[in-house]
Amino acid sequence: MTITSSAPVAKPVRVRRAAWLLLLWLLVLPGTAWAVLRLGGWERGAMVQFLAFTPYVAAWAVVPVIAALATRRWLVAAVASMTLAIFAVLVLPRTFADGDRGPQTGVALQVMTANMLFGNADADAIVKLVRDNDIAVLALQEFSPAATTRLADAGLGTLLPYSSLGAEYGASGSALYSRYPITDPGVRRNSGGFNQAYGTIQPPGATAIDVESAHPLAPSAVNVLADWRADLEAEPKADPKGRPRILLGDFNATLDHEPLRTLIATGYRDAADAAGKGLIGTWGPYDGDPLPPVTIDHVLADTRLGIGKVTVHDVPASDHRAVIAHLTLPTA
Repeated sequence: MTITSSAPVAKPVRVRRAAWLLLLWLLVLPGTAWAVLRLGGWERGAMVQFLAFTPYVAAWAVVPVIAALATRRWLVAAVASMTLAIFAVLVLPRTFADGDRGPQTGVALQVMTANMLFGNADADAIVKLVRDNDIAVLALQEFSPAATTRLADAGLGTLLPYSSLGAEYGASGSALYSRYPITDPGVRRNSGGFNQAYGTIQPPGATAIDVESAHPLAPSAVNVLADWRADLEAEPKADPKGRPRILLGDFNATLDHEPLRTLIATGYRDAADAAGKGLIGTWGPYDGDPLPPVTIDHVLADTRLGIGKVTVHDVPASDHRAVIAHLTLPTA
């Protein structure tokens, strides 16, 4: 007679179940911590850089929900579902056009921003975008003296004859071009060392608006995060009692960074977010590195302005994409 025992079989089963439960928690808890930090605006240290990839983490958060439900790990499933719900609230609205995008009647104004990557971006491509999209205001970052000449040779001056220029070699240059005269033009240097060209324009029949080419310091290392935050905090706030303002440029921040959200809350709309295009990447893949694009180039328009169509375009020889926004200005 042969005697068998289930004990040797039961123990490996229990071990596999415990290992699977541990794996599920390891899949869920980092995302939960990420969601809580993002929800509270508590990014610090290296987390500032990581938060730029929040939309990708949000997409991944679906996986542990499915895995936990499929294996009936109800507590894990509940935590994973809560995490996914937080991400959905934070990220999904960027894919839907806002019901209130400001006034849709008034004076049309097409604006564009592009980072020229040390001034090396294709000038002909930029001018073609300006011409084909009826751009009236163009903001450029990383704008060099050589870029000034190449843009002029490509015919930018014929399309946008007025300018406020702060060209420099390297990454610090800035420019603002306009179809309409620029009054009170100037260039200021932020604490991160980048120029920001600005001025006031008044399209025919519209109220005058202040425009600035924004370029805060990048959060490239932990030791510069204080300057990155200071640059964003020093960007011009919207002033409901003053002239409407447009800030457009390379903000080196996404909508998942608290300082940018705080700036927007002073009285701006992010045009891409309002138009349901807020998840289109504008920077990357970082000179060939296998990292996904992130959305750090923005058009911020005063809430008194209307937001229409927003499009994003490749620019040869730049690691940024151009952002074009169709805005509506109040009549004078």
